Formats: sequence, structure tokens, C-alpha cells
Amino acid sequence: MKRDYYEILGVSKSASVEEIKKSYRKLAIQFHPDKNPGDKAAEEKFKEAAEAYDILGNPDKRAKYDRFGHQAFGGGGGGYGGGMNMEDIFSQFGDIFGDGNPFESFFGGGGRRQERGKGQRGSNLRVKVKLNLSEIAHGANKKIKIKKYVTCDTCSGVGAKDSNSYQTCNTCNGAGAVRKVTQTFLGQMATTSTCPTCNGEGKIITNKCTKCRGEGRVYDEETVSLDIPAGVSDGIQLSMSGKGNAGVRGGYAGDLLIGIEEEPHADLKRVENNVVYNLYLNIADVALGTQADVPTIDGTARIKIPKGTQSGKLFRLQGKGIPSINGYGKGDQIVEVKVFTPVDLSNEEIALLEKLRQSKNFSPSAQKEKSKGFFDKLFS
Repeated sequence: MKRDYYEILGVSKSASVEEIKKSYRKLAIQFHPDKNPGDKAAEEKFKEAAEAYDILGNPDKRAKYDRFGHQAFGGGGGGYGGGMNMEDIFSQFGDIFGDGNPFESFFGGGGRRQERGKGQRGSNLRVKVKLNLSEIAHGANKKIKIKKYVTCDTCSGVGAKDSNSYQTCNTCNGAGAVRKVTQTFLGQMATTSTCPTCNGEGKIITNKCTKCRGEGRVYDEETVSLDIPAGVSDGIQLSMSGKGNAGVRGGYAGDLLIGIEEEPHADLKRVENNVVYNLYLNIADVALGTQADVPTIDGTARIKIPKGTQSGKLFRLQGKGIPSINGYGKGDQIVEVKVFTPVDLSNEEIALLEKLRQSKNFSPSAQKEKSKGFFDKLFS
């Protein structure tokens, strides 16, 4: 089970953006892989802190997390949420430490150059998934076909015909980065940038794969299985890490972003985690009392209508609504009684209603007088 992001960064829920950034900067330095070589526990904490900052450092993502928790990003399982790769994490450092990677000077920079050698990251993909009310209430598994870039199965994504189809880049001598020293009024200043010749890979392909033509990926169709958690709502966005377009020559794959569209129900209307149903009854039913079958998300339910029920009366079917996306509680179904007024009447029906209209019990003012409380009568 995922830990709370505020707990990971050691900040309160009311923490400012600067406090969140400061805490992440401290953890990034403490658990950076270059500072803790071979320490898997430190690497996991490094990734965990980066994931927490990715959410809490973004106002929109933070607002969704505060409302829905990990489920807002599919954190309940099924491959959603989290799963940040090292390239995603290092891309944050421009915001946290300024341009470049500070660990290149602190710890020798080997870790970052190694990340650069993994090719170009693939782009994200966006899809929309329509769900009916039952699927939203219970969760759903959807299998969808997506046209996208996938890893070339001939060269396994490297882009070369075979292992002998490379030569070391002459510009960076295999480092994947070039270092430039310039003289300033403060003295010498060194900057490191991606090698423009090999794009950070450290090597040049001399004989490209004939299928992908050196890209390491081809455009194809893939079937993706989506596990949608219960309680999602219209407009919410889930993500699947690494299910977007494949990267160029072994680069990390992008993410698949899933937008939820809620299909309207024929009878029920969703209001937050509750569902509302308008029950239309005739004057005889509400006056004499009756039983009525009402549609629910999972079928029907029978409710008792007491005699003398007024239009607008609400009946609550507990637990018949939508579960919270966080897994805490479940909404109800609200049934509102509405008295149906007939339009086309026969002569016999008109005569009956004319007779009833003269009855004292059919007078709204008489009924209002009966329902008055002590203070209403005192000041009337």
C-alpha cells in the first residue's frame, strides 16, 4: 500500500510550495543513487520522494490528491500511478536545483550520463474511456486497442542491426555529454551538456535495423488492459506509467493518460456519490399509500409509500450509491416523490374530481391549518 505523500516528504497538509520543494531537495540529496551506490533501499526512497514531489509540487495534482488520495492517479493498483523512471525524476531538477544536475559536480556525474545514454523518451498518449453507472460503482476492466509506437521486435529497441553495428562517438568519446570550460570574471566555469552528435548515447549506429530504420520502434497497434477503480467521476484523469509511445532507441516509454467520460443513466442522476431518482405517483397513490418499485444501479428496490405522502418527500436507500474513490464509505440513493397531474380526463373523471374538490380534506388551507405548530398558531 502506498504511503501518504505528505508523510514521505515530512510536511504538513498545509505546507507551502516552498516548504515542499525544500523538503524534496533535502531527500533527493540524501538518497541520490550516486551518493548511495548499490543501495536499493535508498534508490526506492529516492523514487518515492520524487513521486511525492511530482504530485504535491503541482497545484492541480495536489488538489486532486487532497480530495481523492492515491486513487485520483490510479494508485490502488492495475499499473496506474507512480512508476516514475529516472529520466522523469532528473527532469525535475531544473525546477529544484536550477539548470543541469548538481550531482555531476557533487558525486562525479556518472549516474546522470548513464541515464542520458538510454535514448529519447517516448511521448504520452491520451485516450477517453466511457463508463456507465454500474461500471463506475463497481470498477471495470476495459481492453482497448491503441495505435502507437511500440518497441521494434527485430532489434529489441536498440535500432542497430546487431552488436557489431556501433562505433564510439568521436565528439564525446562515449561519455554521452560534452564539457565546456569558459572564462568569466569570477574565474573558470564548467558546464556539461548532452553531446550533439550522438544525442547523449555515447555511440553511433553504423548499420541500422532494417525494420525500424534505426529508431528502435515501429508504429503498430497494441491492446492495453485498463483496471478502472470504483468511484471515478466524469473528467477525472488516470495514468498508466510506461504505456504511452515507446522511446527512441531504448528510451523510456511515455505514459498513457486515461480521461473518464460518464455515460448518462436512463433513470438515475448522479450527485457526487449519491444517485437521485424521481418517482412519479398519482394522487390516489400518495393519498392512500402504496408500494413502488424503483430502479437502482444493481436492479430494482421496493419501497413503501405511506398514506398522505406529500410531493417532494425524500426516501433514502442507504448504501445504494457510488463508493468513494478513496475506499471510505458509499453514497446513497435518494428517491424524490413527485405527484403526477393528469392532462386528458374523461367526463366521468372530471365529475369525480369536481366532487372531491368540494371536500374539506382536499383543501390545502385545511391541511395547512392541521400541520401548524404552537408558535405558528400563536402568531397567525
